Amino acid sequence: MDVNEAIGWIHGRLPFGIKPGLKRMEWFMEQLDHPENKLRAIHIAGTNGKGSTLSYIRNLLQYHGFRVGTFTSPYIMKFHERISLNGIPISDEDLVHHVKKIKPLYEKLEQTPLGAATEFEVITAIAFDYFAQQEVDYVIFETGLGGRLDSTNIVRPLITVITNVGKDHMNILGDTYEEIAFEKAGIIKNRIPLVTAVNQRDARKVVCSQARKMHAPVYEYGKDFFSSNHQLDEGKEHFTFQSSAVQLDDITLNMKGTHQTVNASLALQTFLLLTEMEKLEFDPLLVKKALLHTTWPGRFEIIQDNPVIILDGAHNEEGIKTLVDTLNRYYPDHRRQLIFTVLHDKPVTGMLSLLENHVDQFRFTTFDFPRAISPKELYKKSRASHKSWHQSWKEAIEKCVQTASDKDVIVITGSLYFISEVRNYFDRIKRLC
Repeated sequence: MDVNEAIGWIHGRLPFGIKPGLKRMEWFMEQLDHPENKLRAIHIAGTNGKGSTLSYIRNLLQYHGFRVGTFTSPYIMKFHERISLNGIPISDEDLVHHVKKIKPLYEKLEQTPLGAATEFEVITAIAFDYFAQQEVDYVIFETGLGGRLDSTNIVRPLITVITNVGKDHMNILGDTYEEIAFEKAGIIKNRIPLVTAVNQRDARKVVCSQARKMHAPVYEYGKDFFSSNHQLDEGKEHFTFQSSAVQLDDITLNMKGTHQTVNASLALQTFLLLTEMEKLEFDPLLVKKALLHTTWPGRFEIIQDNPVIILDGAHNEEGIKTLVDTLNRYYPDHRRQLIFTVLHDKPVTGMLSLLENHVDQFRFTTFDFPRAISPKELYKKSRASHKSWHQSWKEAIEKCVQTASDKDVIVITGSLYFISEVRNYFDRIKRLC
């Protein structure tokens, strides 16, 4: 088996389980001698900001000298990055080794009343086994979907984090903030601290209620820890972090948008708790350096300067609102061209209406993905007056570049899967130059 066959086998598994639940993951862990019990973990759920928050936490730990595993989804550049150690994706050899180990277990499980494992369950089982063998100091797990029934939820973490609650994956998680929050709050464990920036009123009630039931101490952004003195200087975010334990002035971030100060604050509060619980060093200079050098692909990422081309993975209404706010903050006077596609199960009309007053030229397109909406359909749904549709997203990019002046900014957004395809395309071009 080579690496392409290994990845092909993983992708050939069911996308969703016939019987939702954690029983199959528990079975896997039993067969693998419980790798989940050998890991010191942080567990992150939330509608948006999981990846950025995870990346900040990873850097904070790594800059203090720890080996840190991360489990994320979806990938941007290549599949391997979903399972990484100190930011370095799992090797071909290790991935093949673990697929060979999991495959016979998968086939055995398939013959039981529990039924076949899903693709995500297989990847999660591989991640647990890999990290246990690598003897990492800490692992940060990002949920794939929701939390309560997510395959990562077999872990007993040191700390749980819920970034926020927005309306996404409503066909699975529920239609209301309360229902979605209930699923996210499913990661809260008995007496395990929770760090959160959930501020939507109904969602917050659910999260705090679940924390009380679980006797979990809660640390809330805006109540127990804060970011203030937000400034934009030379393309970087500057802010002050404050909690009962520490105040850090003039923290600088390379990642763009005031929402990143919230993500960084969540990470910093999580790291502070960890230093108290684990008796770790807290070096303010290392903290500032770690936060400054944190990056996460596809999040208001400038991939070209002339003309300015930005990739952003916004794929729900909350993500689009954040994108618009960040555009207004960084490019208030620029003409904006938008290349947009989205998946069928997203709130397309709501996303478009949030964009329409902030974009000068829409170019609707599609990409090679089963649930991608057609550009013609997007064109019809949009009320914008300046719009066109393109079957080829590469053609849409060419049109934008051809018509762009030095006062134009080109934004490519709507789906993380789309962003992954586009980013790989630009990466190939750069390698050829």
